[in-house]
Amino acid sequence: MAGQQFQYDDSGNTFFYFLTSFVGLIVIPATYYLWPRDQNAEQLRLKSLRRVHGRCLWYRLRLMKSQQSIIPTLKKAALLFGWVVFLLLAYKVSKLDREYQEYNPYEVLGLDPGASPSQIKKQYHLLSLKYHPDKGGDEAMFMMIAKAYAALTNEQSRQNWELYGNPDGPGATSFGIALPAWIVDQKNSMLVLLVYGFAFMVILPVVVGTWWYRSIKYSGDQILINTTQLFMHFMYKTPNMNMKRLGMVLTAAFEFDPRSNKEATIRPTDNIEVPQLIRELGNINVKKKEPPFCYPYSLKARVLVLSHLARMEVSEELEEDQRFVVRKCPALLQEMINVGCQLTMMANSRGGFHAPRLVTIENCMKLTQMTVQGLQESKSPLLQLPHFEEDNLRYCISKKYKVRSLQDLVSLKDSDRRIMLRFLGEEKYDEVMSVLGSFPHITMETKLQVLDDEDSNNITAGSIVTVTVTLTRKRMVEVFEKEQEQQLQCPGGEEVANAEEGQGDASKAKVKVWQNKNKGAKKTAKSKKKKLTKKKALPATVKAKQANGNVTGNEAPAAAAAAAAATAAAATTAAKEEDDEASDKSCESDEGEANKDSPSERDEDSDKQSDTEVDEMAGDDEEEWEALQQSIQRRERALLETKSKVTHPVYSLYFPEEKQEWWWLYIADRKDQTLVSMPYHVCTLKDTEEVELKFPAPSKTGNYQYSVILRSDSYMGLDQIKPLKLEVHEAKAMLDNHPQWDIPDTEEEDEEQEDSDGIEESEDDDEDND
Repeated sequence: MAGQQFQYDDSGNTFFYFLTSFVGLIVIPATYYLWPRDQNAEQLRLKSLRRVHGRCLWYRLRLMKSQQSIIPTLKKAALLFGWVVFLLLAYKVSKLDREYQEYNPYEVLGLDPGASPSQIKKQYHLLSLKYHPDKGGDEAMFMMIAKAYAALTNEQSRQNWELYGNPDGPGATSFGIALPAWIVDQKNSMLVLLVYGFAFMVILPVVVGTWWYRSIKYSGDQILINTTQLFMHFMYKTPNMNMKRLGMVLTAAFEFDPRSNKEATIRPTDNIEVPQLIRELGNINVKKKEPPFCYPYSLKARVLVLSHLARMEVSEELEEDQRFVVRKCPALLQEMINVGCQLTMMANSRGGFHAPRLVTIENCMKLTQMTVQGLQESKSPLLQLPHFEEDNLRYCISKKYKVRSLQDLVSLKDSDRRIMLRFLGEEKYDEVMSVLGSFPHITMETKLQVLDDEDSNNITAGSIVTVTVTLTRKRMVEVFEKEQEQQLQCPGGEEVANAEEGQGDASKAKVKVWQNKNKGAKKTAKSKKKKLTKKKALPATVKAKQANGNVTGNEAPAAAAAAAAATAAAATTAAKEEDDEASDKSCESDEGEANKDSPSERDEDSDKQSDTEVDEMAGDDEEEWEALQQSIQRRERALLETKSKVTHPVYSLYFPEEKQEWWWLYIADRKDQTLVSMPYHVCTLKDTEEVELKFPAPSKTGNYQYSVILRSDSYMGLDQIKPLKLEVHEAKAMLDNHPQWDIPDTEEEDEEQEDSDGIEESEDDDEDND
């Protein structure tokens, strides 16, 4: 058995192969993932958003950061340096000689393969005379020539060469290690052990331990666990939390404490600037001694948030801290909503304590809107637009226009809007309209059903109700332009416009852009029909009332009799008219039947009708089956697909970070101030989104009035509330004798007979055994 040999790379050739491969494995993926190739795309994106978002704080900060940042340049320099090293190593490897080459005696002797023995012998003599050591030749080369000659002339040597590639037979197996030999040299052993020990016993444990202890401090949403526990304590303690208390709990989060978060800072100048802001803000419960509201970090964060909502100017140092605090608020408020939902579910399942009220959770949502827009709760939503100040609102809320919301502003005519906003120049007016047109307009459609049930429209007590909400997102300018086109395309539109211009109060009765015109038309048609029916029945009733009201004594019965006679006459005339119509219809039907040839055709018609009814039922079943399959496929796709949370950038003048447009969707009982379904955070609404909200139906039968609520986490004044009527019936009784368990009598008799036959056979067998 051949031996084994391990040898290190004395020349360093194999080590260069290893080093080249190692550097390539690092440089190639790093270039793919870290090369700042999206820098130009980001510049183009910011350029496209400039017309609408040019005045936003986050836009200006992002533009400055992209212009002043040297991080992309450093990334490029590091990656280019890595590629230079990789190419140099590859060039070095390409120049290395191959240490192992296949042994070929013909090449050693300088002969072509298949040379004759005489040629081999002749060439050997010529080379021996040239390289023999006794004649001043190269001894090593002479040994190679002799070995090659033996491999071609000696039978045993030739056989070893053909089998093992070596005339001497199989040699020892050698394993090369791609490390230089100085690493295992005894002189360098202490240095190598120190390097290995420091790398694997100090650096690696410290890195892993730091990562572990940092990760266990945060939840899945990167919120400190201590902050989540703090929110849970105060929401459990105060189920009905007003906005002032909510702001105190929010700013007490440990993310703002320098001892828990290194990004938070407490500056020496805070002792001067923070009290000054407190005096300007007024009453903010400074003297409250309840921890942690009285801690310096909590007080500073509260003052910075309140000054942000009041749009107050602060110093540069405090402005930096304010941006940090405001940037953290939306994620912290979302965590508060999650905590409120968890407490609600625990209260519903276990009981024993009061769940947070609906007002508390909705205040968290409102505070998120206020933080993103930098507005107080009592302020007008119109202040979200650029160039709008408190003094300008008096033009909007005047008696002539009464514009108090964004929808009211959009629904105005262009001429009236321009007159109302006369305090704006042309450029500012165009900017306001472009910003207003970019705001979202959401249409919400609901579908109520009970899945996995035969009768999906029948809601029984205790069943799981599924409300499928379809959200469609459009821009306000698209909806407004569509409404204008419909108004222009409708006949008589110019006359209506002229009539509205001629009448001063006609604009008040005009249908708003955001109202559903079909529903309004239906309501007006119904009201007209009701008025007409009332007018028709009015004379008899009026006469009766006048008779009952004006006459006295013996005249009252006579008047009543007259009124009764009048109503009876009217009824008889109506009955006659109905009989005449019915007789006409019957005559027409009789004529139609008389025109038929024979009674067999009638039977054929009845058969055709029954066939069509069967086909319609089959078609309905197929449609239901297709709808079910589509819903299943849609759910599977929703589970497998991972949608991006990048939807639409929010227009926010004072928020320091780019915020995406997200929504909350939930069902609530506003009468009892409770949540019916947990809020679903819709983070992927670009154009359309379908959301399923599930909740258990009440245990008692009756009619219930719920509300499907859609709230924005970024804009104020765009929330929607849609009523949801729920009619709960009694649960179906369990069938004791279901048809699938009915067994025919013949089958029972056959089984009994088989059992009896089996018993008789067993008895006969026993007798035979006896």
